[in-house]
This record gives sequence, C-alpha cells and structure tokens, in this order.
Amino acid sequence: MTEEIERADNDSPWKEILEAYFPQAMHFFFPETARLINWERPHEFLDKEFQQIARDAEQGRRYADKLVKVWQIQGQEIWLLIHVEIQAKPEESFAERMFSYNLRIFDKFGKPAISLAILCDADPNWRPNQYNYNYPDTKLNFEFGTAKLLDYQNRWQELEASDNPFATVVMAHLKTQQTSKKPGERKSWKFSLIRRLYEQGLQERDIRNLYRFIDWVMILPKALEAEFWEEFKQFEQERTMSYVTTGERIGYERGQQEQAQSLVLRQVKKRVGELAPEVQERIQALSLVQLEALGEALLDFTRLEDLLSWLEANPPG
Repeated sequence: MTEEIERADNDSPWKEILEAYFPQAMHFFFPETARLINWERPHEFLDKEFQQIARDAEQGRRYADKLVKVWQIQGQEIWLLIHVEIQAKPEESFAERMFSYNLRIFDKFGKPAISLAILCDADPNWRPNQYNYNYPDTKLNFEFGTAKLLDYQNRWQELEASDNPFATVVMAHLKTQQTSKKPGERKSWKFSLIRRLYEQGLQERDIRNLYRFIDWVMILPKALEAEFWEEFKQFEQERTMSYVTTGERIGYERGQQEQAQSLVLRQVKKRVGELAPEVQERIQALSLVQLEALGEALLDFTRLEDLLSWLEANPPG
C-alpha cells in the first residue's frame, strides 16, 4: 500500500500534463485569466527562476509548481504561478505560502505574478483563497484563484462531454479518490477512461500523454493490473489499433525509470551518506537520461557538495 500512496501523491504526472497542455489547463480551470492571454504567442516555463524563489520553501512535501511567462492580448508580458496542491490533507499555512511565493517573485524579479492553485484534496470545506492581516495603520488582503477538483463530482456529464484533456485528468483523479478501497471498481474505471481516449478519436501523442497520467494515478494490485492488460489487449485487437502497446512501452519506460532511481539513490547514499528529503526528491525528478549521467558522474564524487553542484548544473528536464 505504501507504493500506492507514494506514487499517487507524486507530483511528476501533474508536472508532465501541465507542460504538455498548459493552454488547455488554463482554459479549463481559470477561463477568466485564460481570456487575458494571447495564446498565439509561445508561453515559456520559467523553471530556473522558480527554483531561485523556492529554494527555502518547506521541505518534505510534494508540490507541482509552474512559473510561466505568457503574453497578454494587449502585448504586455505577465507571469503566472500555478500551484497544484497534491497532498491529501489540507494545510493550515497554505494561503501564507501562496502569498510568500508571490512576494518572492516580486522581490527578486520585479514581476507581479498571477497566483493560481489547483486543490486536489478530499475535504469539501477546505477552500483557501486569501491571505490577510489587519492593523490600525497597515492592512493586506492577498487573494488568489483556486480550482477545487472535488467540485467536479457534480459535473460528471460535463466532464464526459468535454474534449479538453483536463476533463480526463479530473475524472482520473476523482475516480482514484473514490476507489481507494475498491480495487475492482478502480480497474473498471481505469479501463473505461483509457477506452474513452480512443473513442474521442484523439491523436496517438494525446493518447500516450493521457494514458500515462491515468496509469500513474490509478494504481492497481499486480493481479488486477495483469487482468486489466489482458482486457485491454482484447479491446485493441477488436478495434485493430496498436497504440497502447504504447501503454506497455510507457509501463516499461516507467519501470526503467523507477529501477534507475532506486539504483542511483543507493549509490549516492553509499558515496555521500544519507540525503535530506529535498535532495532525494530532486534526484527522483530527474529523467532517465539524467539518472544515467548522474550514475556515471558519481564515480568522481567524494562529498555531498559534489552531488549538490551536479544537481544545480542539471535541473530536472
């Protein structure tokens, strides 16, 4: 069960899907902000800038954060700070952290950022959207936009009818939450959601991207996963489509990734000792190619500083 919790809470599928479909995410979750933006001009993910303001952030929790440069229709540049709160439990200091990140961006880069949060928790009453204080001579009220995935439970037909990829993301997330102790039901929903990708007539690339998200969050026990694959192969043969051997390839790639992470983490610990959670997470965020490069570079490491310098020079990508 530990593996399920770890993988389901992992931020990497959210980061991947946000990068692949960022304009669609904005139109889906924050349509008013999306209407300000000229989507014909390319948007840019400011990962390096975000790392500079997030270094001192709280350790040990998983977040999917993106700082993105876009262009308004009137021609001005604006920055968007998109935060996906993946933790299952609400966090008391969340609104303060949203304010802190916004302030750091303004302080370091002189840019006001539009702050937006996607809340993935299961508490219907937790709805942070502002941070404020009020003294006789000084007042502050910082408000930020939020989208609560739980609210889409009552909009299921709307999700099914939507061709926005984030409708699929939300359906997979909600059904993962609802089936936490019902693996058989989860298997049925996983099959149904992946089959829907084909029925929508999506391109192979989109099927791959959304399959990857569904497969990552809707984890099944090994026996049921095997059953799922038998049923899915049958479905493929009936439709004479061969994409999701795509699925098997992604599963294989993910297996390689997890093996490489495990191996490199063991080697790193032998070389430089126990790692802080934040350093471990930075290693886990590396691509397969980067993990292989780190495995080779490790031979020359003698202390923790060597590892930190390497990670600084090789941000996840």
